[in-house]
Parts: sequence; C-alpha cells; structure tokens
Amino acid sequence: MQDTALYQYLLGLKSPWTVSRVQLNVTGQCVDVWAEHPEDAVWACPHCTKTLPLYDHAEARTWRHLDSCQFQTHLHARIPRVACGEHGVVQVTVPWAEPRSRFTRLFERLAIDVLGQCTVTGATKILRLSWDEAWGIMARAVTRGRQRKAPKVVHRIGVDEKAAAKGHKYLTLVCDLDEGTVEHIAEDRTQESLDGYYAGLTQAQLDGIEAVAMDMWEPYIQATRARVPAAAEKIVFDRFHIMGHVGKAVDTVRKQEHRALMASGDETLKGSKYLWLYSRENVPAQRREEFNTLRRQELKVGRAWAIKEALRCLWHYVYPASGWKFWKRWYFWATHSRLEPIRKAAETVRRHIGNILTYYQHPVTNAMSEGLNSQIQKIKSMACGFRNIEHFKTAIYFHCGGLDRYPC
Repeated sequence: MQDTALYQYLLGLKSPWTVSRVQLNVTGQCVDVWAEHPEDAVWACPHCTKTLPLYDHAEARTWRHLDSCQFQTHLHARIPRVACGEHGVVQVTVPWAEPRSRFTRLFERLAIDVLGQCTVTGATKILRLSWDEAWGIMARAVTRGRQRKAPKVVHRIGVDEKAAAKGHKYLTLVCDLDEGTVEHIAEDRTQESLDGYYAGLTQAQLDGIEAVAMDMWEPYIQATRARVPAAAEKIVFDRFHIMGHVGKAVDTVRKQEHRALMASGDETLKGSKYLWLYSRENVPAQRREEFNTLRRQELKVGRAWAIKEALRCLWHYVYPASGWKFWKRWYFWATHSRLEPIRKAAETVRRHIGNILTYYQHPVTNAMSEGLNSQIQKIKSMACGFRNIEHFKTAIYFHCGGLDRYPC
C-alpha cells in the first residue's frame, strides 16, 4: 500500500478529498500529510446545504492528527470557499475537523479521553500540547456537550457552594441529585447566583421540581421561594449541613474548655479536636479507647458531643409527628444544657425546623452534591491551579456535567 493510500484510509477521507503527498521528517520527528481535491468538485454551503461550485480557497491550514508511531502527524489543506446567494462567501466544512479547530476530530477524541483521566499538565506532556491548547480542547468539549444537552425536568436538585479561590470567592452549584450531574454553575453565592438557574427553566420545568436540598443560606432560600411553586413545601435543609452547624458548636465548647483547663496546667483535651467531630461509629479504631476514656470524664465537651450525636436520630423517624416529638425533647435538652454555643446552635435549628422536617416528605440530602464537591476539590488540585474562574467552571462541567463531549 502506498503512503498516500495508507493515510487516505487512516484519515477516513472520501471523495472529493484525496491524500496527494506524505512526507516523513526524521529530524523533526513528524509526518506531514497534504489533502487536495479536484477543481471541478462541488460543495455544500455550511449554513443552508445548497450545492455550489468552488469560488476560491482560504489560506492553507494545518491540523494536528493522531501520531504515527512516535512521529507527530500534521494534515495540511486549503479549505474551499463557496459563494452562496443567501450567506455570501463562506468556507465549507471539512470532514476531518470541526470549524475553527486546529485538531482533527480523532485527535480531539483522544485528547478528551486523556484529559478525563489525568491532570491538565500531565495531558499536555502526554499529548505534546501547550497549556492553552489543552484548555481549548476542554472548553470546546464543554461547549459542544452543553449545546447538545436536551432540556429536561430535574425533579430533585441540590444547591451548594464551592470555594473557587482564596479570599472568599465562591461558586454556586446546582446538581441533579438523581443523575449525579452538575447542571448549573454561577459565580458568588448570592440570590442572583441561584436565580440565574431558575430563570432559564420553563414553567413546566419549575413545576416539575419536587424537592430542593440546600443549606440554611438565606439568599438560596429567597431565590427558591421566589421562583419555585410551593417552595415552602419543597425546600429541605440538608441534614449534613445541620449536623455540621451543631458540630461547630461542639468544637467551640471544646476550645473554651481546653483554654480553661490549660490555664490550670491540665492537658486533658490536648490533641482531641478531631475526636469530638466524629460520629460514634466513625471514631478511628486506634483512638477509640482514648475517646471512651475522655467521655467517661465530667467534661463539658463530652455533654456537647452527646447532644450533637442525639440529633442524628431526627432523620431516623418515618412519621412527621414522631419526628416533631423527638425534636421538642432534643431542643429542651440542648437549650437547658448550660452550654452557650450549643444553645445558640439549637436556636438556629429551631428557626429552620419547618424545612428540616420536610425531609419526611422528601428524603433528600446533598450527599450526592457533597460527593461532587469532593470530586471538584480533586479537580482543583489536579489542575495545579486555575488562571481564572472560567477555567475552573469549564473543568467542573467537563468532569461532572454528564456531557456528550466528543466531536461527531
């Protein structure tokens, strides 16, 4: 098989395109391939598909193709232009690459697979690309996938925030809790950040929302109440955020007690910070005996921890009436504990108890979006930093958007 015939086959070129020449450059470690066509070939207008004769050519362009063994392979061609009566003089679409791309479709498919499995820096080394070229491929994949994504009704959504950079810069994430995908990303965590998602939905999509899991962040609450029908019955304050809020109160009790004990030379609580943040079953085996010894002592943080752990039972009930009775007993215990941080945390929970107990009608949590949150943190570290927030958003959609990313 001749070189030209071989590369005609490898590139999948069909009439009127043919490979006219192949050149191996051993010194430059590359293979150059030239594609041409007959002058009398006819072409389709890329906008209206009307068949037209050749008008002229754009300047010669080069596309990176899959490597030939260890040699970089480049395809060269002049793109035909046609004179359409409706759309003017326009370039035709070439079969091996998407418009404005400098890579063949086959190369972009490989690059997308590599970018999905390793760091951006690692992908640039494997593929021998620049940083900007790698991000360009990723950005086109995201744009392509989001354009293809058909509108759908997301029945159960999770709303969460993600720190994008130092200095309290946040992104608002909206997740499909059933599919485990990120549906919307907006900068900041204001009411407008979430309202932008709701504003893009049809009335049927808004009506189809059955539950919205979120933390007790007021801007998110207001945006949801303003847009989602019967939002008061659909908002579910996430159990993990509730427990996290009470857990912070436990840690405040520990800090206060530790300072008081250290003032008298007592190091009982030294090094115990993380023990009090664990749930009972998650205490590390190697520290369980130490923790049990601490719990047997008359410590304020021990009482605070017990109150925190008891609250977990709130989500174990099946019937709202039973859950409400338990809540009243827990609230009395917490507010009469003589532990000010715990009392304040209990008051915060009380102010939001209505949409905590909606869990019994809509048993959803942000566990899925929190899992995505962990994946996003991994993405952030894998990317070795981001030049701007738009790159961060692109990476999140690329890895977590559930998109059809490949070129056709």
